Amino acid sequence: MAVKTHKTKKAKKMRGRNMGTHGWGARKKHKKSGHKGGKGMSGSGKRGDQKKTLVTKKYGHKYFGKRGITSKKTKKDKRKRINLRDIELKLEKIGKKTTKGYEIDLKDYKILGEGEVKNKLIIKAKEASKSAIEKVKEKGGEIILPTKNIQEKGEIKAEEQND
Repeated sequence: MAVKTHKTKKAKKMRGRNMGTHGWGARKKHKKSGHKGGKGMSGSGKRGDQKKTLVTKKYGHKYFGKRGITSKKTKKDKRKRINLRDIELKLEKIGKKTTKGYEIDLKDYKILGEGEVKNKLIIKAKEASKSAIEKVKEKGGEIILPTKNIQEKGEIKAEEQND
């Protein structure tokens, strides 16, 4: 009678060998990309649970579901705006005090007229509302806007008549 020198452990035994399932149930479930759907967003439909982690990592959590009344393709107005009230509150941070008054550089912003102006402000801005311009001028300041090269029809006619 031969003595056993080596005993194989249960964990090393590969049960279900030669069947190709390896614990996935049916052979068809764990072959290539059949159940996964393929590349990109394909296969993310009815049985798309296996894609959810990929989608949330790649596309973010806003991919699923509905968002608001308008569609996702609708472009939002992303212009930056700031009220005179907010400018007054943050004057020390955003403005430089000079002999003329507070000089503020807000080239990318549209200045809106909500709030009161207490100081003399000289603001460089992209756009400004009429009420904002009036309020700043009342205190002796001004809002400097970029000049447009387009001449209005009335100005052109006046120049032609002078010649």
